[in-house]
Amino acid sequence: MPEVTLSQWNEYLEGHAGAHFLQSGEWGELKSRFGWQACRLVTGRSGAQILFRRLPLGLSVAYVPKLAASQIEAGEAQSLWSELDEQCRRRGAVLCKHEPDAWSDGTEPTEAPSSGCLPQGEAVVPSPHNVQPRRTTLVDLRPSEEAILGRMKQKCRYNIRLAERKGVGVRAWSDIESFHEMLTVTGRRDGFAVHASEYYRLAHELFQPGGMCELLVAELHGQPLAALMVFARGPRAWYVYGGSSEMERERMPNYLLQWEAMRWAKARGCEEYDLWGVPDESQEALEAHFAERSDGLWGVYRFKRGFGGDVRRAVQASDRVYRPLLYRLYLLRISGSDL
Repeated sequence: MPEVTLSQWNEYLEGHAGAHFLQSGEWGELKSRFGWQACRLVTGRSGAQILFRRLPLGLSVAYVPKLAASQIEAGEAQSLWSELDEQCRRRGAVLCKHEPDAWSDGTEPTEAPSSGCLPQGEAVVPSPHNVQPRRTTLVDLRPSEEAILGRMKQKCRYNIRLAERKGVGVRAWSDIESFHEMLTVTGRRDGFAVHASEYYRLAHELFQPGGMCELLVAELHGQPLAALMVFARGPRAWYVYGGSSEMERERMPNYLLQWEAMRWAKARGCEEYDLWGVPDESQEALEAHFAERSDGLWGVYRFKRGFGGDVRRAVQASDRVYRPLLYRLYLLRISGSDL
C-alpha cells in the first residue's frame, strides 16, 4: 500500500527540503489531535500528506495543504492522484481540496515554475476559497542584516530601535498559558479566532525540539508584552501565531519581536520570512487604502508593510469533487467554515 507511517513520511521528506511546513509530519500530528486524520501517501518518489475531517453518516472532507510540485516526480502525478482518489473514496470524501504551494504568477517558492501540484480532470473545479491566506508578504533574508533593515520603511526601523532604547528585550519562551492569554486579548481586539491553549502547547512540543519552531517573547523588566510563534523548514520561515497585551504598546514591542524572529530564521539558514496573511487586494489597492482602513486584515497590513517585503498571491485552490450533490450543499455552507 502507498500509505506510509509517520516515520516513513519523515524519511521521505528528508529528500524534500523545500516542502512546506504544512506538509510536515509534525503538522499532520498536530491536526490529528484536533479533529483531523492525517494520511500520508508515497508512490515512487512522489508523496502527499492529506488531512481528513469526518462528517456525519460516514462522510468526510479531505484537504491537501500546500503541496509543492517538487514533491511530485515527473511521470508519477497520475499514480499519486489515483492513490489519493482511492483513499478519499474509502473515507467517504465529498471533496478533496488541493491547495498548492505555488504563486499565481506561475512561480514556486523554491522550485522552477510547474503546475504538477494540482490534479487535472473534469471533476476538478476551482475552489471558492483557499484555507490558508491567499495573499502574503515575503521578506528576503539572504542579504545582510543591515541590508534587510535598509529595505524596511523608515518608521519601521525607527520603531525597532525605539523598542531597544526603551528597554524591550526578546528571548525564547515556553509559557504557553501566558501566550494564549495574549492571543485571546489580540483576537478579541482584532477580530480573529483563537485555538485552545492545548493546540499551541502541542504545536510547540512537536516542532520546537527539532528546531522547526520557536516561541519568542518581547518583555520589559520581566513583564511579557508581546509574543509570537515562528515556524521554519528548509529555506523558509513563517510567522503564524502572535499576540500582544495592552501594556506598554507605545514602546513598540511587536516591531522588535518580528525583527528578532527574522534574525532567528536567518541564523538557522532560512532565506525567506513569510509574514502570513494580508488583505487579498492588489498591491496598488493595498497601498492606496491601507492608511484609511482598519477592518479585517487591513490593520495587519499596515503593520506588516513596514518590514519591506514583497506582496505575493497564492494559486487558487482546486476541489476534486466525489459527490456532486453533497458538494453543492457544502458550497452553501462554506462561508466561515473551518476546513
